[in-house]
Amino acid sequence: MDQRLTDDFLAGNLGDPFSVLGARPAFRDGKSGVLFRAFLPSAAKVEVLLNDGGTLELFSRDAVRAGKDRDRGAAGELAPYFFEGFHRGEHDYNPYRLRVRFEQGRTSVFHDAYSFRPVLGELDLFLWNQGNHYQVYRKLGAHPAVHQGVGGTRFAVWAPSAKRVCLVGDRNMWDGRRLPMRPRGSSGVWEIFAPCFRPGDLYKFEITTREGVVLIKADPMGFSMEMRPKTASRVVDMDAYSWGDGQWLYERSRTDHVNGPMSVYEVHLGSWRRHPDGSWLNYREIADLIVPYMTDLGFNWLEMMPVSEHPFDASWGYQVSGYYAVTSRFGTPDDFRYLVDKCHQAGIGVILDWVPAHFPRDSFALEFFDGTHLYEHADPRQGAHSDWGTLVFNYGRNEVKNFLVANALFFVDEYHVDGLRVDAVASMIYLDYSRKEGEWIPNKYGGRENLEALEMLKTLNTKLYELFPGTMTIAEESTAFPAVSRPVHLGGLGFMFKWNMGWMHDMLDFMSKDPVFRRYHMERLTFALLYAFHENFCLPLSHDEVVYGKRSLFDKMPGDYWRKCANLRLLLGYMYAEPGKKLLFMGGEFGQINEWDHASELSWELLARPEHKGLREFTRDLNRLYSSEKAMHQMDYDWRGFEWVDFRDSDSTVVSFIRRGRAPDDVLLFVFNFTPIPRFGYRLGVPRAGFWRELMNSDSGLYGGSNVGLGGGAHTENYESHGRPQSLVLTIPPLGFLALKVC
Repeated sequence: MDQRLTDDFLAGNLGDPFSVLGARPAFRDGKSGVLFRAFLPSAAKVEVLLNDGGTLELFSRDAVRAGKDRDRGAAGELAPYFFEGFHRGEHDYNPYRLRVRFEQGRTSVFHDAYSFRPVLGELDLFLWNQGNHYQVYRKLGAHPAVHQGVGGTRFAVWAPSAKRVCLVGDRNMWDGRRLPMRPRGSSGVWEIFAPCFRPGDLYKFEITTREGVVLIKADPMGFSMEMRPKTASRVVDMDAYSWGDGQWLYERSRTDHVNGPMSVYEVHLGSWRRHPDGSWLNYREIADLIVPYMTDLGFNWLEMMPVSEHPFDASWGYQVSGYYAVTSRFGTPDDFRYLVDKCHQAGIGVILDWVPAHFPRDSFALEFFDGTHLYEHADPRQGAHSDWGTLVFNYGRNEVKNFLVANALFFVDEYHVDGLRVDAVASMIYLDYSRKEGEWIPNKYGGRENLEALEMLKTLNTKLYELFPGTMTIAEESTAFPAVSRPVHLGGLGFMFKWNMGWMHDMLDFMSKDPVFRRYHMERLTFALLYAFHENFCLPLSHDEVVYGKRSLFDKMPGDYWRKCANLRLLLGYMYAEPGKKLLFMGGEFGQINEWDHASELSWELLARPEHKGLREFTRDLNRLYSSEKAMHQMDYDWRGFEWVDFRDSDSTVVSFIRRGRAPDDVLLFVFNFTPIPRFGYRLGVPRAGFWRELMNSDSGLYGGSNVGLGGGAHTENYESHGRPQSLVLTIPPLGFLALKVC
């Protein structure tokens, strides 16, 4: 090996280390044979264990002076780096093992990483560069594997502008000189098969930029990471878990979510419950507690705030540093699988909060990954979120689009997740989102829409429904962007559902007002019904509304303790009665008093008080009513399933409406009184004659109410009211609602 090659190798200028290291046919003294070469710092003696049973000693070559003290021996002499030897004759030499005695006296036998062929196929590289490799997570990243009959781990990472990429980790003393990776042509992908790495080992990529700067990066497609504040990726065997949810997955593919009941319990895993000492529960402990809890209360969907790895607890998971790694705060990938599996076996669907809108500026993660703005836009007018101090993905780059779409599919494929709630969609689809004039760049047509982000979202939704029937996506989209929840082939974005943020803000604004003044704000209560059937809406009472001084749902309610409880029951009842799927953030079901704090568990001690126990009983019965009565969910997105009876009685502040299912007998009447004054002898026109049975009364003493109501139901009278020939005379409880069904 001449001095120039040695010099280039040590300086990181060589490009492909396989062109220097390993074994290759060669001629010496007119004889053909095999030249073996290895780079082994601190080695005193190196032998090749030949496949024919013999050995070949490799002899050291003095390294050229690199100008760094770490490259010098203990005595100040230049340390040996390269070992090589020539073996005459034709032999099947790959892969082969080395027996190495190090200067410290330790001897090791291991396969030479440079004796293996490439792992990734040309089709994988082509599809990745085209942006169409939807299972790329099975190729890039770290994967325990058997390659050419030898066990180890194959690593691959995309870093197209890097001058050199090296694998560093537990197994090579975090020394980037020991395992430089192989570049795969113009694909930008670097790979290596490392026989010494096993599941559980930590690793990163040492990336040398074109300018010679060395960056140490976690794996963008790593499946696990160290507990923060440490940041290394961890090798994981993703094929070890044995699932027990086959029946659920079969039924999921045949389920109509749009016309079925969907009661979502939104949870932050780190603060739902904790150990007595304040430490986190792990995924398995959470599963064993939350599944029976949700089953008892009748919630049929669990939505988890982001579980992808993130360094900062107070970001709640919305600043992701490891998109393919479930957070190690609560355990391993298989522990998380256990949680999903237990939910499915109990009939509970799982939705994950997913964050493709932005990512943090952590130097160990995606930012400036290979010395260039690889994942983010270079221009801050496109690539920076000033509100959040984060970076915006370059959705127009094929590989970045592929990274995100495949990440969504990954959670459905590898973790059996049933749906994704996509965070901050509005910030993705508008180039001028939260930007002043001059702080954004129009699209090629001069408009404000982010065409590349829109295309990415459409691709995601199309591929998800194609590959995993029965799954769903939900958009947190706060504007009036059209057709968010309409199919892509009909001109929509392809989401199945959309959060109705306007409903949430209007409803909470109305309910926070003193009942004396509610009569002047009835439009807040009814406005959402003007556009309720334009999208497939989900009605959320989410985490965003119970933090940062906004107060808990319970504390938003006006009045004394009794009135707060009654108002909260009234709020939940109105949400469940209106068209749209339902979402309630944890703690709302029993009247959490304090604002949500991510650093501590909910105030479970409140359940010792009858008022809060009554609220939880109310939530349980409300969920049961909702799931059992088809009129409450079967025609959520069909205007024929909803009919006002009266929304004009502002003097009494009473609102009433009809909900219908597809069957003629599925007709429900809901009546709401938003004042603390009982309404006696209140007449309402109804569409059918007969006995209207009281299905639920939020003022029941079982829930902590005053027991004002019908006492079972009421018969219609042949008396016209509200344009209908039949009517009921009702007693409407204070700050309460009635649900009635004709028999």
